[in-house]
This record gives sequence, C-alpha cells and structure tokens, in this order.
Amino acid sequence: MQIVHITDLDLPGLADYARLTDVALRRVAEPAGGLYIAESSKVIVRALAAGHRPRSVLVQEQWLPDVLPLLAEWPDVPVYVGESAVLEKLTGYNLHRGALAAMHRPPLAAVADLIRDARRIVILEDIVDHTNVGAIFRSVAGLGADAVLITPRCADPLYRRSVRVSMGTVLQVPWTRLPEWGDAGPLLRDAGFHLAALALSDDAVSLDRFAADPPERLALILGTEGDGLSALAISAADTVVTIPMLRGVDSLNVASASAVALYALRVPAAADGRIDGCR
Repeated sequence: MQIVHITDLDLPGLADYARLTDVALRRVAEPAGGLYIAESSKVIVRALAAGHRPRSVLVQEQWLPDVLPLLAEWPDVPVYVGESAVLEKLTGYNLHRGALAAMHRPPLAAVADLIRDARRIVILEDIVDHTNVGAIFRSVAGLGADAVLITPRCADPLYRRSVRVSMGTVLQVPWTRLPEWGDAGPLLRDAGFHLAALALSDDAVSLDRFAADPPERLALILGTEGDGLSALAISAADTVVTIPMLRGVDSLNVASASAVALYALRVPAAADGRIDGCR
C-alpha cells in the first residue's frame, strides 16, 4: 500500500483535494471522464462495491486502520495521511468524516440499457438543488424504484453534497442522463413506459386514484424546485398526477413528494419485509 504522510501541501497528488470544486473535478483532463469525491468510509465502501475505481485517498491519521482494508484490491492507489489541521488547510473545511477518496467517474450507461428490465423509474427534470437530488436517490433506493434518469440541466448526482445526503445510494441506484424531451419521450414510450408527471394541473388525477391501478411500467417525472415541470415535460406525459393537500398547502418539497409518490406507486415485490426508521 502506498501510504504517503503529508509534509508538503504542494504534492502533485493532493491537487484533487486542494479546494477544487466539483465542477473543476469534472473537467480534469486526465482521466478524460473526470473525477468525483467520495466522502466518509461508508460512501467509499459503496463506491468500491459499485465497481468505481479510486485514484487516491485522503485520510486523517486516526482513521487509517479503518480505510486500509477497503483498498486491499487497489495496492497501487496512494493513501495520503495527515493530521486534522493539515487536511483542513488543504481542503478548506473540517474533514470530520475522516476520509475522502478521489474516484474515477464511470461512463454513463445508455438509457435503453438502463431501463430494459425496469418497472419503476424516476425522471428528474432540471432539479438544481444537490440536497434534493441526494434525498430523491435515497427514496428511490429505499422504496424500490429501479433507476433514475436526469435531464441535461439537472444537478450532478455525484456532486459531493448529493452523495452525502443520499447516504451513498447514488452509487447504488443505476442512473444516466436523458436526451431532450423531443427524443426522450418517444424513447421511453417505445420501451413500454407510461409517463406520469407529478404536477399541479386542472386535469390532474389524484395520486390515490392513480395508485389504485398503476401501469406495469411507470416513469415518474419530478420537476425543478421553483417552477415545477416544464410545458414540454407535461406535454410528454401520459398522465398528470397530483398529491392531494390540506390547509391551503399546494405542494410538497420535491424530495418529500418523491417519497410519497414512490411509496404509493411501489411494486409490492420490491419490499424485503424490513421496517426502517428515519435517520
């Protein structure tokens, strides 16, 4: 194992962690696909389990014994070790979760390959808040949907905050990017999916009614935080679905709405019998 104790913050291998934004990491020229940051041992475990390749690891001294076993299959990956104050100076924030890993981004799958055997998929249209993206992925993982498709302008699921909020489930749930609606709508419909847009509309069907007899293959479309779904997304949908609300509230936060809708529309066989609480 290549353990490197940090004595010089100008070491070339530390550049991935030196106050680089996620946008900058995506544009790293080598590797061509760019990088993302996995934060905490739990997330690193999930990234490795998903088959993602580490480029390096940055760890506090006291966490080194926990991290080294995770890298048994990657003996050539450098592990940079330093005290908390040194790592905070390097990254610009307190590394309270103990470890970071610079991971190579895997290539995105083709939409057709990702949805071939799926029964429930979620489409995120132009959602820009990384917290919401991460929370939706956690709902998708916990409630048994098969995949997430995101539009070209949707926030990056591998942004550090998205990964953290999702508890690493963005590394477990299959996802890829959709083309624009002119191509995406026909592609999904040809694959046998009923497109349901979660939105406010005069002709919307209540979630209760829609869930009473849901389509066999369903794509649930969720829209951006401010304006909701675009006119193009709604026109591409086969059904507009709304969650009935009380006390003058017209809608839920998009992440909360995703959990409600996914639970109502879940495929029963997807449940494994466990009862999980909120954490």
